[in-house]
Amino acid sequence: MLFWENMLKKQYRLKNKSAFSATYRVKNSFHKGGITLFAGLQKKDENTFTKVGFVVSKKTHKRAIKRNRLKRLMRESYRLALKSEEIFNSQKYMSLIFVGTENALDKNFNEVQNIIKNLLKRL
Repeated sequence: MLFWENMLKKQYRLKNKSAFSATYRVKNSFHKGGITLFAGLQKKDENTFTKVGFVVSKKTHKRAIKRNRLKRLMRESYRLALKSEEIFNSQKYMSLIFVGTENALDKNFNEVQNIIKNLLKRL
C-alpha cells in the first residue's frame, strides 16, 4: 500500500482562508471530548464534494509535533468514516472544520475516532 492511498483526497480538503471564514461565520457547531465541529452552509448542488478542514491552534500546544499528531488523527478518523460511509448527514454541508483543543491532545486513535463519529452523528 502506498503512502498517498491513506491521505484524504484533494477534492475533500478545505484550503483557502475565505472558505474557513465563511464556515465559522455560520455558527453551527458541536463539541465533544476536546474536538469542536463547525458546519458550513447546506449544499444546493448534491454533486459537489463536502470540503473538510482540520485545525489545531498554536495556543493549544506550543509544540508542532503535538498539534500535527492531533490533526493527523482527526484526518485519518474522518477518512475512514468517509471510506466506510459512516458520515451520516455531513454530506449535506458545503464545508466542515474540526478544531482540536488541549483536551484532545492526549487521546489515542480509538478515542479520537469515536469522538469524530459522534460529532458526525450529531450533525
